[in-house]
Amino acid sequence: MRLARRDVITGLAAALSTTREAQAQAPSPVPPRSGVLASPGADLEILDLWPGLAPGGGGPIAADGRFDETREGVITNVTRPCLLVMRAARPNGAAMLVAAGGGYRRIDIGNEGVPVANWLAASGVTAFVLIYRLPGEGWAAGPVAPIQDVQRALRFVRSEASRFAVDPQRIGVLGFSAGGHLMGEAAVRSADALYAAVDARDDVSPRPDLAGLIYPVITLRPPFDRTSTRRVLVGESPTLEEAAAHSVDSHVRERGPPIFLSQSADDPIAVVDNSLVMFSALRRALVPVELHLFERGGHGYGLGVPGSPAAAWPGLFLTWMRRRGFLRA
Repeated sequence: MRLARRDVITGLAAALSTTREAQAQAPSPVPPRSGVLASPGADLEILDLWPGLAPGGGGPIAADGRFDETREGVITNVTRPCLLVMRAARPNGAAMLVAAGGGYRRIDIGNEGVPVANWLAASGVTAFVLIYRLPGEGWAAGPVAPIQDVQRALRFVRSEASRFAVDPQRIGVLGFSAGGHLMGEAAVRSADALYAAVDARDDVSPRPDLAGLIYPVITLRPPFDRTSTRRVLVGESPTLEEAAAHSVDSHVRERGPPIFLSQSADDPIAVVDNSLVMFSALRRALVPVELHLFERGGHGYGLGVPGSPAAAWPGLFLTWMRRRGFLRA
C-alpha cells in the first residue's frame, strides 16, 4: 500500500511528539554513558541540569537520549543539558564550570573540556564540564538557551555544594572561544532572570565568584563580528541593537565578579580586539580584571601547545586564582 507524503509526515510528527513526552517524564538522572563510546566524556559521572525538558522545549533527539559525541570528543545533538563531573583526588573546596567552544555549532570537549577538567582536578579544583544547548538545534529559547543552562548549572553546583565538598563562595567559570562568550555572559548577566524557577535549586544565586575567558568571543558588533558565534546567535544581518544585546561587553556593570582574560595577538577567529573591548568595559565599571596577550598562539589551543607563548596561560590563571583567595590549601 502506498502512503501519501502527508500521512508519512503526520506519522513522523506523532512519533516525535510521543518520544518527547516520554523523555519529559523520564526519571533524572538517567544512567551514566559509560561504555557507549570510547570518547573523552564516555566514563565521567553525569548530572542532568533540568528535571524534565529544558525551558521552552524543542531541540534534537540524541541517539543515547542526552547528546551525541564523536571519538574525538566533539558533541552535537544536545538533547539533555548536563554536567560531566571531574572530582579532585585532594579537593581544596574550589569548583569550576568549564565551557568548551565550537562556535555554538558543536562543543569540543576533547580539546577544551576534559583535558582542562583533568588539569583543574590535579590542582585540587572540582571541575564540571558543561554540556549546553546549541541554539541552532531547534530550541524554542533560541540564543538564550545556553545562558539558561549555565545559570542553572551554577545554581545546581552551589545548592549541592556539600555533596561535592565545595565552598559555595568559591565557584568559578572558565570558557574557551564561544564557551568564553557563554561564560562571559554568565559573569555579567547573573542578575537577569532568564527562565522561570523549576525547583528549590533556582532559589540560589547563579553568580560565579570569578571567570576565566580564554580566546573568547566577546562582541558581535562590526567590525569584529565575523564569527560563527555571531551567525548562530543573531543571524547574518542583525541590527546593531540585536548585536549589542548578545555582546558580553554590553552587559558589564559595577560589582561584577573578577575576570581573567587571555588571548593571542595572531588569533584569526576571535580577533584580539575581543579581549581589548572587554578589558576596557571592565576597567570603566571598576571590575577587577587581568589581561594577558601573547604574540603567537592562534585560536583553539586549549591548554596551549607546549613551548608556545600561549601555553603560559594556565600557570598565570592558577596564580591569579590563588592571589584572589580562590585556591586554598
